Amino acid sequence: MEKAFERLIFASRWLMAPMYLGLVAVLGMMLAVFLRQTFYYVPQALTMSAETAILAALSLIDLTLAANLLLIVIFSGYENFVSRLDVGDEAERPGWMGTVDFSGLKMKLIASIVAISAIDLLKRFMELGRPNITPLGDRELRWLVIIHVVFVVSGLLMAAMDWLIARSGKKYGGQ
Repeated sequence: MEKAFERLIFASRWLMAPMYLGLVAVLGMMLAVFLRQTFYYVPQALTMSAETAILAALSLIDLTLAANLLLIVIFSGYENFVSRLDVGDEAERPGWMGTVDFSGLKMKLIASIVAISAIDLLKRFMELGRPNITPLGDRELRWLVIIHVVFVVSGLLMAAMDWLIARSGKKYGGQ
């Protein structure tokens, strides 16, 4: 009975597979938004100001970083928690595939979130004083900075915890 229960528990990892498929659909949505923004800005390229071009680039970079983050979560999450991806040549596989453990995934997530937050904050600062854009108030801007700092501090604390665990030679869960 115990073996059957353990096999059921182990097989339950496949319940995660539809979630990763849903994230693939979200990746498609992000591509659609990226293309829509690209097609919006390209015709304006010869007439837009440098600030508008930088804001457009930052928006596209922001979407690209979020899509990269999503891809990392899909690939490494599936490989860590469901099954090894057995597709393509080894030469085709990104170098990090199969090597990102839960700790590495966590660090990549927080680093991406910090980068996305920094880009969004930079966009907001660049919008200050622009005539066509309603600026954020001091209160809203202050909250964006506070949230960004919280992300940075969280990332540093996670890195410190991982460093301490690696230094002690123990795995998560005290094993």
